Amino acid sequence: MGEVIAGVGIVSEATRGLPESMARLMEELARLPGIGPRSAERVAFHLLRASSEQALALADAIRDIKAKLRHCSQCFNLTEDDPCAICRDPRRDTSFVVVVEQPKDLMLLEQTGLIQGVYHVLMGRIAPLENIGPGDLTIDALVARVRRGGVREVLVATNPTVEGDGTALYIQTVLEPLGVKLSRLARGLAVGSQVEYASRAMLEAAIKGRTSIP
Repeated sequence: MGEVIAGVGIVSEATRGLPESMARLMEELARLPGIGPRSAERVAFHLLRASSEQALALADAIRDIKAKLRHCSQCFNLTEDDPCAICRDPRRDTSFVVVVEQPKDLMLLEQTGLIQGVYHVLMGRIAPLENIGPGDLTIDALVARVRRGGVREVLVATNPTVEGDGTALYIQTVLEPLGVKLSRLARGLAVGSQVEYASRAMLEAAIKGRTSIP
């Protein structure tokens, strides 16, 4: 049996009598996170009313992210050029590496303007209940990066959740023997929250008040 997508069955009923192309658009929109059947219907009819240029610009943007975006070979951030702009920037302090779970966390930290170092994106967090282990992340690449030398501090900026803390503890375990300084964001971030939803002020306090990992 195929995977059941929440809301798609409802959309199927709502699209009866519509042209196949319109029904298909509503079905695909309903698969997106945060978009229910009603929202899918509103977006579909908005695109129908929009000019061809506007609608096709959206289609081109979606096509481009699939065709052009890749992960930086150094930090695993999203980029169109390898290495990414941050890794190529000669003004960055390459001895200070900030470890984040996802590219979106990197973007939010960048918006504070407080990170002068570089990043390492884990592409997730250790989550045993979801069968996600260290080997599914880019932790081995992080260890290799530190082993190559030139890194004085690794700031582990994983989310303050059970999985994020477990991931940070694992990173501490594998990096401690390498003699690099380890630190974490201060608890300006509430326990159980995520970097994605933190305000600029919260992120600024967390970065400035980071603590060393004993």
